[in-house]
Amino acid sequence: MDHSHEQTYGPEEPGGHDHALDRAPTPSHRLRHLLTPHSHETADKLDPALELSAKGMRALWISLLVLGATALAQAVVVVLSGSVALLGDTVHNAADALTAVPLGIAFVLGRRAATRRFTYGYGRAEDLAGIVIVLTIAASAAFAAWTAFDRLLNPRPLHHIPVVAVAAVIGFLGNEWVARHRIRVGREIGSAALVADGLHARTDGFTSLAVLVGAGGAALGWQLADPLVGLAITAAILLVLRDAAREVFRRVMDAVDPAMVDRAEEALRQVPGVRGVGELRLRWIGHRLRAEVAVVVDGEVSVRRAHDIAVAAEHALLHAVPRLTAALVHADPTPAPGETDPHVALAHHTAA
Repeated sequence: MDHSHEQTYGPEEPGGHDHALDRAPTPSHRLRHLLTPHSHETADKLDPALELSAKGMRALWISLLVLGATALAQAVVVVLSGSVALLGDTVHNAADALTAVPLGIAFVLGRRAATRRFTYGYGRAEDLAGIVIVLTIAASAAFAAWTAFDRLLNPRPLHHIPVVAVAAVIGFLGNEWVARHRIRVGREIGSAALVADGLHARTDGFTSLAVLVGAGGAALGWQLADPLVGLAITAAILLVLRDAAREVFRRVMDAVDPAMVDRAEEALRQVPGVRGVGELRLRWIGHRLRAEVAVVVDGEVSVRRAHDIAVAAEHALLHAVPRLTAALVHADPTPAPGETDPHVALAHHTAA
């Protein structure tokens, strides 16, 4: 019999449970519960998830304001100096600020409740936004390379070089601050897309440094310094693109940190009544985690007892795995001597 259990109801609703039903909790289990208390109610699970989305939105708004101000200041200098390199940097900063739009839309969509069509909700919109950001980084690399080659073929004098240098420093500082903020918040809430967006801001900071070095070379009379450094910065952008693409690709492919799986298995093995841990799967949906696991229990226990063990198993997972919002626990009985595996009937479906 299937004793699957996904905790999505409150303890007062039908099918709910009281913690007193968990049989013989160990002292260490009680201590973990006291140190990391939580509720199993749906609203209490969703509120932290919404709070994480709100943190992501705040990071985007702050980034948009900082980069918008940076791009505006640089645009004024572009008009005064005629610097093509600084124009490219300004365009990069403006584009980086605008990447907040698809990511902000993704965060808003992620707050929507699941439907009968989108049964897992809309968290995947965040991963789609990550793909858009990766493509934007690739476009930035292409634009930086094109600008550098154009400057190599058509050298142009710069005016107001000290002002250009100051604008480049402003561009670097603004982008680096935004990059650190986005990456920190992205890792805090588990958003690969926001981390990728932070890496994108860092690429624009590199471009600003290229403008600074180019301005220094122009001040010394070496106009080829700007395009040559621009090519070097293009290579650096490609390295950042590789890291961002790998991060987003892993998230789209449902990759998780293997250490997280080990931690979940260890927590399940300590649950009273669990004799073994079968297949365990974790997947990200936006910046939220879901789990599916099969645990082995005594084949002679009642359905109610097997259900209690499944509840305790999910309870342990919620404590052990950060940002886990739901778990589906399936209880498999230990086979009796000579008993046929009840899953044999499903073998041909699995093979297919």
